[in-house]
Amino acid sequence: MDIRKAMEERILFCDGGMGSLLQAKGLKPGELPGIWNITHPEALVEIHREYLEAGADIVTTNTFGVDGLKYNGQTGYSVEEVVRAAVRNGREAIRQSGKEAYIALDIGPTGKLLKPLGDLGFEDAVRLFGQVAAIGADEGADLVLIETMSDSYEAKAAVLGAKENCGLPVFVTVTFDEKGKLLTGGSPASVVAMLEGLGVDALGMNCGLGPMQMKGILKEVLALSSVPVIVNPNAGLPRSENGKTVYDIDEDTFASLMGEIARMGARVVGGCCGTTPGHIRRTVKACQGIEPVPVHKKGRTVVSSFAQAVVIGRDPVIIGERINPTGKPKFKQALREHNLEYILQEGAAQQDHGAHVLDVNVGLPEIDEPSMMEEVVRELQSIIDLPLQIDTSDLDAMERAMRVYNGKPLINSVNGKEESMRGVFPLVKKYGGVVVALALDEDGIPETADGRLKIAEKIYQRAAEYGIGAEDIVVDALCMTISSDSKGAVTTLEAVRRVRDELGGKTILGVSNISFGLPVRENINAAFFAMALQNGLSAAIINPNSDGMMRVYRSFRALWALDENCGDYIQAYAPEAAKKKAEAAAERRGNTGGPGSACPETAAAAGPDAPTGSALAAGIERGLKEQAARAVRELLSARDPMEVINQEMIPALDRVGKGFEAGTVFLPQLLMSAEAAKAAFEIVRESLQASGGEQEKKGEVILATVKGDIHDIGKNIVKVLLENYGYEVLDLGKDVPPEKIVGLAVERQVRLVGLSALMTTTVPSMEKTIALLRQKAPWAKAMVGGAVLTKEYADSMGADCYCRDAMASVNYAEEIFKGQ
Repeated sequence: MDIRKAMEERILFCDGGMGSLLQAKGLKPGELPGIWNITHPEALVEIHREYLEAGADIVTTNTFGVDGLKYNGQTGYSVEEVVRAAVRNGREAIRQSGKEAYIALDIGPTGKLLKPLGDLGFEDAVRLFGQVAAIGADEGADLVLIETMSDSYEAKAAVLGAKENCGLPVFVTVTFDEKGKLLTGGSPASVVAMLEGLGVDALGMNCGLGPMQMKGILKEVLALSSVPVIVNPNAGLPRSENGKTVYDIDEDTFASLMGEIARMGARVVGGCCGTTPGHIRRTVKACQGIEPVPVHKKGRTVVSSFAQAVVIGRDPVIIGERINPTGKPKFKQALREHNLEYILQEGAAQQDHGAHVLDVNVGLPEIDEPSMMEEVVRELQSIIDLPLQIDTSDLDAMERAMRVYNGKPLINSVNGKEESMRGVFPLVKKYGGVVVALALDEDGIPETADGRLKIAEKIYQRAAEYGIGAEDIVVDALCMTISSDSKGAVTTLEAVRRVRDELGGKTILGVSNISFGLPVRENINAAFFAMALQNGLSAAIINPNSDGMMRVYRSFRALWALDENCGDYIQAYAPEAAKKKAEAAAERRGNTGGPGSACPETAAAAGPDAPTGSALAAGIERGLKEQAARAVRELLSARDPMEVINQEMIPALDRVGKGFEAGTVFLPQLLMSAEAAKAAFEIVRESLQASGGEQEKKGEVILATVKGDIHDIGKNIVKVLLENYGYEVLDLGKDVPPEKIVGLAVERQVRLVGLSALMTTTVPSMEKTIALLRQKAPWAKAMVGGAVLTKEYADSMGADCYCRDAMASVNYAEEIFKGQ
């Protein structure tokens, strides 16, 4: 039976951990587990069979982390040899068990960040994952299980790699932290939106947390997901005992919690790190008799970025219109001159002023629109966490942007012409997205609301034929300027209202079109915007920098009971009221405030999270390298270099770091801020050298990924931040023996050593390194981090500090080197 059909009928059971069981059978620290598929097939067959006999329906191949980066000519065995052997081992175990079961081809992360945050190209990642998927499918795997993904962008690359190279069902599980976030900032809502858009067959979570910690996140995922949900937790939280990794939940407690998870609605349950056939056997028993919770379509209209999901519904959505050359000479010039900084600044300004989504249109006849669209989408997503609307009629530009987009975008647009629907709908089906449907067809734009609704109905019907639900269509009833059609607004408003009331659909309008050709357009735009909102408009493409438009929006939400306790309205306009009151009091005293007084309208329009301070600080906080470099040059012409560092740059980095710790800034933005600061620091360094000085280093820090571990994402992030804070980093790379780390600490008398590990099988190497440090370099402090660690685990192995993220590493370094 196809596994998708089986999931509809009953709860399915995955197997559990693999690494610790291989270690028990003799896998050495640092040895690539995948090679055992060939050198010790009997061990793998035995582990798979034990899980099957325990009640597992799905055995997962021993291919986690197998890809062309790690398994190459230097490892002795090729990817193809390892993957084929792994599938054969799973098939042999099923034969020996005598039961019907499924082989899941396990695809794990590469251990690298994708560009522009890291050095692995998106298409390179797609190719690496696709190679494994093609081989596994050819050898007879039943499904692809993409697991332990902590970066939604890498998860997307893996899904595309699998779907473009095989026809197997695709399951995806990601790894959330205790706050319900991915390493790169993704939330349950943003992850579900993207994965459902990509058409995965089941989704969920694994690793990082135990079943108790996962229950809260699961509740949110179940409320959002329209596909079956998978839960494969660790056996609780890890700690070290006598040099071995153990977990704090026993088999019976684990099974009891998994029974609760099944009752909540999970359709596939199993285990990850620390779980054994015993855990699975008891889980199967605990779930006996549990009636599966039906999986329902949620019907949510949602777009997402790597970090945010925006629901298009009753609460109106603001789509910033400024990244568009139409009627904007400066923007056209920026496109012709390839001035990406100008485009990024436009995006940042609209976010600061309250936009929820940014429209991106780069269409000019004289430029290469597909290349520019792809580049602008990448760059915007590196510094801004808002979803984007990909606005183009060029299908090549549309596909290139959708392919590299990290999330589920808004697509502008399709229309009722058969040619348009045949071109756009296959892209939406493949990559996911909510598509704007223009109410026009081969006969043009209907003059009546009836005509526009008929086109909308036709688009809904044709979309359904491609497997695209009505929830992923947003109808543009089309604004016709009242300067040439006096009934233009009346017809549009009627169509908006009827799409909502008669079709149950969502609507969108480019609001400012209504006033084209008229003087003082803002008056018409604001009035029409209020009327459209009253008639049920779901999303508005407007200029969020316009104070008048945002006043209408915020006032409407307060009046329509969409702004609880008028909180957003008060936050936006209380400072304006206070300023006016202060100005009135000053005027009564004969003091008008003088030159330097801020304009109340400008202040009211700005959002609460807009960067403050100098252009240099703003450039660093926004991750705008060119702005930061230009601003620091201007400051250095009048100020001392060290003053610029200490009074401008470090405080800006601190604000970004505090935002990261508070969950308002995400890893991509943190890294781009660090890159902007790095560009500014280089200019300061040149200035210091020219004057015969040099920035004093705070101290040396050794960083290394421990022996046997070839993942270096976390280490590299810590390195970037430490260098920006003035530390000299001695980066030893990955798979580093304890003796090499400790030897350098002794040679250089280094006071702080940072160790990273992603895999449970390599944590013993970390503990050995710390023990050797205590013996040979007792003055050195050891800070540790990695996805498999907890504070308790770090304490149990003797580490001085557990750093849950990169900023925690910086904070600990500041503490260690303070006052030296």
